[in-house]
Amino acid sequence: MAVSPHEGCFLPLGKLPHEQLALLLERYATDDPRLLVGPGLGVDATVIDLEGGFGDRLLVAKTDPITFATDEIGWYAVNVNANDVACMGATPRWFLATLLLPEGRTDDALVERIFGQIGRACAALGISLAGGHTEITYGLDRPIVVGHMLGEVARDRLVTPDGAQVGDVLLLTKGIAVEATAIIAREKADELAGRFSAEFLARCQSFLRDPGISVVRDAQVAMAAGRVHAMHDPTEGGLATGLWELAWAADVGLEVVAESLPVLPETARLCEAFDLDPLGAIASGALLMAVPPEDVRAIRRALEDAGIPAFEIGRVVEKAIGVTLLAGEDRRPLPRFARDEIARLF
Repeated sequence: MAVSPHEGCFLPLGKLPHEQLALLLERYATDDPRLLVGPGLGVDATVIDLEGGFGDRLLVAKTDPITFATDEIGWYAVNVNANDVACMGATPRWFLATLLLPEGRTDDALVERIFGQIGRACAALGISLAGGHTEITYGLDRPIVVGHMLGEVARDRLVTPDGAQVGDVLLLTKGIAVEATAIIAREKADELAGRFSAEFLARCQSFLRDPGISVVRDAQVAMAAGRVHAMHDPTEGGLATGLWELAWAADVGLEVVAESLPVLPETARLCEAFDLDPLGAIASGALLMAVPPEDVRAIRRALEDAGIPAFEIGRVVEKAIGVTLLAGEDRRPLPRFARDEIARLF
């Protein structure tokens, strides 16, 4: 039996190391002919064929917790789960939430606030709150929300994580790192108050909704305009981790052009204040896509017409080339982050 590379050690904050997760999935994941997309590195959601190949609709399911943010936690929970469903080409439809609330710190106002955030986020995306579980539990110092999103997609519109093809262009919407900017500005507001203007911090805090952490519309506009071979929502671990996950899922290499990476100026300033690398900071709000070269112009035009900036940041290459970052004449491996950069703040 394979041994975890971290056996005997305490694991760091954040996602399980990819090598360990791969070992666990190899050991415990179960084959099912109706499970069209199962668990794997870089896989945003699972796809289930409820009708055994006879129907034209597929069920897409996703679960993701919110652990870094406390302010607007319900809004985050709905949107990050909806994003991963949308990255499969699907429409998010039904949301379930597990709310774990801290003993001795939970009152009626907190519960009402989180439910209100979930309700407003669902309404904004046309999603039904379908159920879940709520409890006050011991050992917590903050609320935790675990979201579960269900969606549906036509069989011929499914986009799978392994779809990126050599020669595809890598497109990224909006810029990085929208979610990190909102979290840092909201969770560290008191610490930042003496270093930045109130207007600047208010702008960063508003990133939650403008430009927003949702990529549902980004995905829908792109798919309506042309062919999209793969989509990914770069969340924990930032754009760098999202790129590595895209490469692992499709068994390809990537060439990423450093000068083309759209780091948002607000993100750059906040990350500099805490000595964080924007490439490794949680990045919901930016949709990463692998697109055939001949469809790039139409997709970019459609996104721009919808008010969604889109940037060409690299291309998909042979696996043997690796996942590399090009900076002028210099080529080096794209950075990998053992944990999300903003985890260092908590």
